[in-house]
Amino acid sequence: MFSDDEIIERCLYGMINEGARALDEGYALRASDIDVIYVNGYGFPSWCGGPMFYADSVGLDKIVERMSFFEQLHGERWKVAPLLRHLYDTGKTFREFDMVRKV
Repeated sequence: MFSDDEIIERCLYGMINEGARALDEGYALRASDIDVIYVNGYGFPSWCGGPMFYADSVGLDKIVERMSFFEQLHGERWKVAPLLRHLYDTGKTFREFDMVRKV
């Protein structure tokens, strides 16, 4: 049986991880671009600001720690994206990534 919090983590953290991959691979220029797409295109709750904004508000440390735990339980599909790991290791956020990567 999963708690409500774990269901939310499993849904959103995977989405955030894929967003980090899209940024790292150049499919998206800014984390805020991903947020706009999810809020306006997929109906992500606007009061949460989008998945990448939500990640910053929850804390990348919590997300990386939980995803690492899920990877131990369920394998490679939960491996933390390189950009997400880098931001975690350097203590940065997706917002700071956007500020550095201005187009």
